[in-house]
Amino acid sequence: MSAEGSLKSVFYAFGANLGIAIVKTGAAIATGSGSMLAEAVHSYADCGNQGLLFLGHHRAKRPADKEHPLGHGKAIYFWSFIVALMLFSMGGLFSVYEGWHKLSLALSPEGGEPIANPWLAVGVLAVGIVLETASLFGALKESKPSREGKTFVQWLKTSRDSTFVVVIYEDLAALFGLVLALIAILLTMATHNPVYDALGSIAVGVLLIAVAFLVGAEVKSLLIGVSADEKVEAEIRRVVEGREEVEKVLNLITLQMGPQVVVAIKASMRSAQGGAALCDSINSVEAAIKEALPQVLVVFFEPDLKG
Repeated sequence: MSAEGSLKSVFYAFGANLGIAIVKTGAAIATGSGSMLAEAVHSYADCGNQGLLFLGHHRAKRPADKEHPLGHGKAIYFWSFIVALMLFSMGGLFSVYEGWHKLSLALSPEGGEPIANPWLAVGVLAVGIVLETASLFGALKESKPSREGKTFVQWLKTSRDSTFVVVIYEDLAALFGLVLALIAILLTMATHNPVYDALGSIAVGVLLIAVAFLVGAEVKSLLIGVSADEKVEAEIRRVVEGREEVEKVLNLITLQMGPQVVVAIKASMRSAQGGAALCDSINSVEAAIKEALPQVLVVFFEPDLKG
């Protein structure tokens, strides 16, 4: 799991969302489009989300202390979960509310106001689609090493890097949201009926709420505590069993702590040893594990001596 790669994906997303948010705001004011306003709020919420992911990475790097002997790695999971809540509240619920408000106006006897300068909205959404696509491909490129041997869906379900998961879900939601908003505005232009614009805002909100639940479900398991990736566990087992001091790994437990991993091992040793020699053997095995896997934070080793 590459912390540098996941941070790059956050930079891609933040740059794209900030530029799009500013342009969408101007277009929403100029056109009066509910779909465009919903998209602007969505982009600002995404910028805030990326800020929270930066904060999570910073907090996760804090060293272990007396109250947190295993470090602060899980901080990134907490802030990723807060991002899911923001997607639900600031993004999804606001968009549904704005769409419902526009829909009630459109269905009233007075009728809703038509979209002003609709081609401006179309142009902004088209540019947004291009930028969000670039952000998504950037995130996918950075996550490619960790996806080796897995389909995209399998990787999303099993990834231990909540930053990649959140950014990619956000980019997918933004991309589909832009397409929904574009379709809504084009239908409104074709029919001169503002109902479609209002329905577009509601559709964007429903999409964001659905993505928020997906992100929340993924991050929840990481918060509760999950083992390291299967490849990481297999590499730990290979390193330990390849040591001459160890005959067989009897039990291996791992715990993912953000970018770091805690390891607990019970292994049978090849021969009975005195206290000092046994300690030296265990220290050698632990050093070999940390050399092969720098993300390993601490190793708890329980020897099982043969008579």
